[in-house]
Order: sequence, then C-alpha cells, then structure tokens
Amino acid sequence: MGRLIAPTSSSAPSRAALYLRVSTGRQAESDLSIPDQRRQLEAYCAGKNWDIAEQFVEPGNTATDDRRPSFQAMIEAAMLRPPTFDVIVVHSFSRFFRDQFQFEFYVRKLAKNGVRLVSITQELGDDPMSTMMRQIMTLFDEYQSKENAKHTLRAMKENARQGFWNGSRPPLGYRVVVAEQRGAKLKKKLEIDPIQAEKVRKIYRLALFGVDGTGPMGLKAIATHLNDQNIRTRDGGRFGIGAVHHVLTKTTYKGEHRFNYRNYVTKAPKPESEHTVSAVPAIVSEAEFQAVQDSLRLRSSSFMHPRFVAAGTLLGGICFCSLCGGAMTLRTGKNGRYRYYTCSTKARIGKEGCTGITVPMEKLDNAVADHLERRLLEPQRLAILMGNVLDHRGEWIERRRSHVTELRQRAAEAAAKLTRLYAAIEDGLAASSEEGLKDRIAELAVIRDEARADAERAEAAIDKLGPTLTPERLERFAQAARERMRAPDGSYRREHLRAVAQRVEVISTSEIKIMGSRTELLRTLAASGGEESAILRVRSFKPKWRARNDSNVRPSDS
Repeated sequence: MGRLIAPTSSSAPSRAALYLRVSTGRQAESDLSIPDQRRQLEAYCAGKNWDIAEQFVEPGNTATDDRRPSFQAMIEAAMLRPPTFDVIVVHSFSRFFRDQFQFEFYVRKLAKNGVRLVSITQELGDDPMSTMMRQIMTLFDEYQSKENAKHTLRAMKENARQGFWNGSRPPLGYRVVVAEQRGAKLKKKLEIDPIQAEKVRKIYRLALFGVDGTGPMGLKAIATHLNDQNIRTRDGGRFGIGAVHHVLTKTTYKGEHRFNYRNYVTKAPKPESEHTVSAVPAIVSEAEFQAVQDSLRLRSSSFMHPRFVAAGTLLGGICFCSLCGGAMTLRTGKNGRYRYYTCSTKARIGKEGCTGITVPMEKLDNAVADHLERRLLEPQRLAILMGNVLDHRGEWIERRRSHVTELRQRAAEAAAKLTRLYAAIEDGLAASSEEGLKDRIAELAVIRDEARADAERAEAAIDKLGPTLTPERLERFAQAARERMRAPDGSYRREHLRAVAQRVEVISTSEIKIMGSRTELLRTLAASGGEESAILRVRSFKPKWRARNDSNVRPSDS
C-alpha cells in the first residue's frame, strides 16, 4: 500500500524565518535599520501566532544579486526536505531582491518546496491579481535601485573629480587621511605612505633597470626577487605576478587615479570617456611610468610570441617580409648545413600567397648587427640620440633624497614613540601586560625597521648612480659595447639588438629596413652606464628610430 500524504493545512504556517538586510556596511554599524526591522518582524509574527524558527541578517550587501552569504544560507535551509521553516518574512520585497527576474526565480523555487515569502508592508494573496501586483512592485524596486545607483555614481564621480577618496582600500604605497569636514561628512584623500611607497619605487626600478643595472626584469623575476629579499606586501604576504603587474600598470602611481574605469559586476573595463581622473600625489614620474608601459608592451605576447623572447635565432620574432607582412621563419637545407630566413606565407601557401623572399641567415644577421654596431655604437651618434639628457640627474637625485628624508623621519617618529612607551612602563604609568600594548610595541618596531631599511636601499640607489656620462665616458662605453657585440656566444648581441630593433623588414635580398624604439635604445645604453635618470628624460616610441631613410641597409654592404 502506498504512503498516504496528509493534505496541506489551510491554516497559516507556524514556523517563520526572518530576513533582515541593509545595503552597506556603514548602515550595519551605525544605522538603526536592522534593529527596527527585527522589532517590526517579531511583532508581525506574534500577531500571526507564528514561531520564529531562525533569523538571517545581511549586514551590508546589495539585493541586486544573490551573492549574499546569509541569503544563500537561508535558501539552503528552505530547500531542505522538509524545510526548517514554512515562511520567510521580510520588511518589504526590496529587502529580498531588487532584481525582478531573480526575485521571481527564487519565489518559485521556494514555492516548489512549500515555503512562502511574506512582506509585512506589502501583504498580498496568492491569486493571479496579487501575483501581478507583486511583479509590478518588484519591477519598480529594480527601477528604483538602478536610479539610485545612477545618482550615487554621479555623486561619487564628482567627489573623485574634486580629488577626494570614495572609499575602498587604497593602493599599495598610499594611505587615506581626512582632508576636510563638510557638515557631518569627513572628506578623505590619498597621501603617500613613505614605507610602502618605497616598495612601489623599487618595483619600477627593477622593471626598468633590474638589480644593480643588470637590465630590465619581467614580472615573474621581479616577484621572485622581492620575495627572496623578504620584501612583503602590505599585509605581510608574498608578491605574485598579478600584484606586480597591478603596481606597474596602475595610473595612480603617476598621479592620475582613475575612478569608474571598470564595471563592478562584470569586471569588464569601461570606455575611457566614462573614467573620472583625480589628481593624487605621484610616487613615480610620468617618464618612469611610460617607460615601464613601453617595456611591458615589448614583452607582451601580442607584440612578440613567447617562444621568440629567449630564442637562439638572432632575428626570430622580429623579422618580417615587407611584401606580405608575414614573419620570416627559419628554413634549413642539406641537413641543417645551410640556414635561411624565408617568408612564412610563401612556405605555407606557395607563390599564390606571396612571391616570397629568402635570405641566408648569416648574411642577414651580420648585416643587421654590423649596421647597429657601426651606425648606433658611434659616440657622435649616441650623443645626438641622448640629446640633452646626459646632465639631467640633479632633479632625479633631489627627488630620491626627499624620499630618503621622509623615510628617516618616519623611522625617527616610530623610535620616539617606542621610547615614550618604554619610559611609561618604567615609570609605572603603564603595565607591560596591558592589553594591546605588546601589539603596539611590535607594530612600531616594524615601522621603524622597515623605514630604516627602505631609506638605506634608497640611499644605495643614489650612490650607485655613478658619475655623469661625459663624451669621454660615452666613447669608452661605445668601444666596450662594440667589443661585446663580437662575444663568441652572441648573447649580448642578441639581447642588445632585441632591445633596440623591434622590427626588421626584408624588402629584397639587397635591402632591409630596421625599426625600433628610441626609448629602448637609451635604456640599453644608459642602464649599462649607471645613468638611470637619463633614460627617463626622453620618451619616444616612434616606429622608426632612424628619422631619415638611412635606416635602410643592404645585406650585401656587410
């Protein structure tokens, strides 16, 4: 005999779950909304003679989506068989959801398990008319939510335009301070945190010059170096590739903080016309920031495939056929005895795709390398390219020294506070076992030690800058570089060429065109000479660093 199912009682359910929600954490901390909601919901349940089975409180979450911990816990409890309660009681339908589609989805999902949703301020029945009215109400709630969001965003954008901070956690290197008070509101701004800012500057130095001028470092190498040196994030964690990339690409560090640049739901970037840019204190200069962006672009897989970054082939990834724009790839003959650069389009499709060009590898490599050696590594030419940057170090040094002063001052303040705390303990004004005192002493000690260490690193960077690049030193450097270009392993030649020439177009078997970045050339030359400030005085990313047609070179000339 089958199991008998008892008929559903027509009387009101006896077990209720209360759902209380406010939209922001600030409301949860200081507003009376949640206690007032609880009082009204409890009174309503008492009037209905319902037992309150559970309470779910959502302190500071929007109702436009279901990413709410308490909400999900309530739904999970309601979907048990049998459910732990029969009805969910809310102050208004907007407390449950402000999205009409999601609202109906969850109401129907609950109804299938025998759980109803009741609003104490919008009581409706179960007939079709009540269902239609509920849908109209929730549709209006959704519209009102979107209108409120639009007006709130407009106010926040204006706040950002005036240079004030809208909230959230500040970027690494900054801290939030109260700038002024307008009525009951405290207006806040970003200011540089001397200790954390030094970490940001170090990341930029590593990206541009590496360790002691050894050459630009990639994201992974920077993260590894920071972790090896026990340089931690603001929370004491280890640096990862994502954190380093965020620091190197965030415009806030050059003094332009962007608000409303990303959709907070989909995380997709918004058009630049919708961004609001506010001025903040810069941690790095515009030139430093742009030089890093150029360097990241050159390392990007969209600019050069990763397999070519460390390839042994001198021109792999930067050599192209001028007829079709296709890459020139390696082809061999006689079991590898002969090596050629040949048009990949012709090799893949045939003469129908491109008539193609094939050049012996050694001939083309030597032509490009010899041209760079003879025309670029020549003192007069280098002096012209450097322009007026050779003696522009004073500004850079002065800026670095001001950072050192800030760090020294921060360390001295922390040390003075520690001294006062120790004196208070010795004089009996404070007990060493007092709650929180031990943590405060440890915090001040960390601030003092980090500030001193960062100041020493910053001073060491100034000391390593070395003397100014004079014409005599430039000539000695050019001579040394030409000798290294002939190193037996060819490694220096390959790295030097890739830093200077980003594209080599083969026009014919007797003519090629070399294009590159003047910024990369200056970085390659200046970093080796210890001239960090010089490279940052010039920013140029024109496709051709040879302004005249003399950038064309014939392989046969070599």
